[in-house]
Amino acid sequence: MEYLVLGFFTGLSLILALGAQNVFVIEQGLKKQYIFLICLICSLSDLLLIFSGILLFHFFHQYFNLFVEFSLNILLIFFLIYFIYSKIKSLGVHVNFNSEIKNISSSQILLKTLSFTYLNAHVYSDTVFFLGNFSKNFLFDEKIYFGIGASTASFIFFFLLGYLSVYLSKYAQNDKSWKYINVFIIVFMSLLAIYIVKETVYLL
Repeated sequence: MEYLVLGFFTGLSLILALGAQNVFVIEQGLKKQYIFLICLICSLSDLLLIFSGILLFHFFHQYFNLFVEFSLNILLIFFLIYFIYSKIKSLGVHVNFNSEIKNISSSQILLKTLSFTYLNAHVYSDTVFFLGNFSKNFLFDEKIYFGIGASTASFIFFFLLGYLSVYLSKYAQNDKSWKYINVFIIVFMSLLAIYIVKETVYLL
């Protein structure tokens, strides 16, 4: 039980940071677009990555550090540039939440959520690298409890974040509010992109 609690609070402390994936969940919650699907994908992805790190870290950690993180950083930089550009284009567009829901398909949301999840190097560093390394000396059953605790933290966090954003959407039902939200997302994503570029250069 102590490893379950340890996993829960360790996972929660890592996921609380406001990253690209979390901003995306908040944005879609405000729009009320497929929020259950998005939260489920993010949570299940964390579960998969957490247990991948716990069970496989000691076999592949050198490979992950030198190759995967660099490759994912490059992909994420291009993805963020495209995302920022699309947000800049949307600044002058009238916001209609209901029509946006009709004009975007579940397959598009699925692809976008998977991109924010699996092209984000920090998702791997937090789940596969950190949690896998942290638990590498635990006994097998202790690792399982640790992984369940960390995964539970992800499920609670994403669904709370998503549905709290849905509740707050009633305060963002006008163009002015959404323009401020988009400006914040553009600034935050731009700073995040700069940080990832610096991190990628450092890896060289």
